[in-house]
Amino acid sequence: MKVFISVDIEGITGVSHWDETLQTSPFVEQMTREVAAACEGANLAGATEILVKDAHSTGRNIDPKCLPHNVKVLRNWSMGPLSMMEGINESFDACMFVGYHNGAFMPGNPLAHTFTNTKIQYLKINGRYMSEFEINAMTAHYYNVPVVFVSGDQALCHDAKELLSHIETVAVMEGIGDASISIHPSVAIERIIEGSEKAMKHDLKMLEKPIPEYFECEIQFKEAKLAHRGSYYPGVKQKDNKTITFESHDYMDLLKMIMFTKI
Repeated sequence: MKVFISVDIEGITGVSHWDETLQTSPFVEQMTREVAAACEGANLAGATEILVKDAHSTGRNIDPKCLPHNVKVLRNWSMGPLSMMEGINESFDACMFVGYHNGAFMPGNPLAHTFTNTKIQYLKINGRYMSEFEINAMTAHYYNVPVVFVSGDQALCHDAKELLSHIETVAVMEGIGDASISIHPSVAIERIIEGSEKAMKHDLKMLEKPIPEYFECEIQFKEAKLAHRGSYYPGVKQKDNKTITFESHDYMDLLKMIMFTKI
C-alpha cells in the first residue's frame, strides 16, 4: 500500500503562538515525531511506501533521519497549484494529514488561518468557510485517493468527522480564544500511531469520495489592494473592496486561481 501524508505545524501538540511555528522552534522536533508516528501506524497496517510532504512555511522542517526507511520526504515548494499536496497522484491508496488546524474565520485554534494568516480573511467554496484540510482533502479526492486520518486541533477533528464519517482523528489540542490546552506530547504520539494504524485497516476502496461538479469560490482579503490585484486573474470578479469571486467546473482551475491570488 502506498500512502501520502501532508504535514503542517499549527496543529502539532503544544503549539499556541506564531513564534512556535518557526523553523528554529523546538516544536519542529514534535512535528517530526508526530509524522513519524503516523508513518509507523501506516506501516503496522501494511504500508509499503510513504511520501511525506513537509507543508509548513519553508517546507524544510521535518528531520528525515527520524522517519522509517520506507518514507520519502518532499521538502521545499514546487510553486505549483497542488501546494501542500504536491506529490499526490492516482497511485496512492490513502491520504493522511498530521498537525493540521482549523481555518480562517473558524474557532478552535489560536492560529486558525487558511493558507496565509496575513492576507486572507476567509476563503469559501460553495458557500462554506474552508480550512486547508478541507481544500487539501478535496485535492486528494480529485485523484481518487481516500482521506483516512487527520491529527490536529479538536475543532478541526470535529469538522473532519462531519465531512467524512469514516475518518480517524486524533485531537491533540483544544483552542480557547487566543490560548490552547494540549495533551502530553508522548500521549499524542501513542494516539497517532494507534489512529493511523486503525485508519489504514478500513476498506480503502469503499472510502473514495467524489468532489462537486461545480465550484463557486469567494476570497475576502484583509486589505483592499490584494482584492484589486486578484481581480486581474482571468475569470475572477471583484465583489467588493476586499472580496473576489471565481467560478469553475474544473477543480484544478480553482487551485490555480487560489495559488496566484494568495501570493
